[in-house]
Amino acid sequence: MRIFTKPHFVFAVLALILSTAGCAKQSPDAKAAGEIFDPYENTNRSIHSLNLAVDRFAFRPVSKGYVSIVPEPMVNSFSYFAENLSMPGQAINALLQGRPKVAGQALARFAMNTTIGFLGLANPASDFDLPEVDTDFGETLAVWGMGEGAYVELPFYGPSTARDATGILVDFFTNPVGYARNNPADNISVYAEVVRRMGDRGRYSDTVDSILYESADSYAQARLLYLQNRRFELGETAEISEIDPFELDTEGF
Repeated sequence: MRIFTKPHFVFAVLALILSTAGCAKQSPDAKAAGEIFDPYENTNRSIHSLNLAVDRFAFRPVSKGYVSIVPEPMVNSFSYFAENLSMPGQAINALLQGRPKVAGQALARFAMNTTIGFLGLANPASDFDLPEVDTDFGETLAVWGMGEGAYVELPFYGPSTARDATGILVDFFTNPVGYARNNPADNISVYAEVVRRMGDRGRYSDTVDSILYESADSYAQARLLYLQNRRFELGETAEISEIDPFELDTEGF
């Protein structure tokens, strides 16, 4: 399993996906009409099937076992730890977006949680009302005017777009934490993120299961939810004209 966390493997997979997704462009009329740009749907659905199999037989049972065995305060602590490791990278993105105040908040949260927060296992920054920070290089590219591009589903990761997949790749290589000399493990931020996702998958199991295993078309449902949520996060107002497959499924009852 170690190969999946090596930078060269991650770079190769994402570079292959982005080189393909970057070749297609959506027509302005289709975008204005709210059409989802998914020119590689067949490939995406194949990857979605792979991700479903991994989730059903590995990630889902492991995550449910994780949250049932590990006390909730510890699950929260590991999530805080992963979030804290991302703060230096988020500070860089905030600067690139022209938001120095947000960058300062990210660094302040990192400093406080790393020191009096036991290396990030606690979250005193929120107790002191330091604003939360949540940004990435995908948002940086959006601020710079790059369109979201084709919809893609990433192996072992899930829904994304060409723009956000590029952001994942850049964030992986530019987070200063990854270059620290005293890291207790190689690619510690990757391991921490996997544990955080396990916690989220276990805690919100019923909701995720309803999307993946109870909707009429789990691929279309996940795609729609991702694009809607991501556009909302970025303050984009483009509406999506696609019909929600979950609503179609429930109308039959």
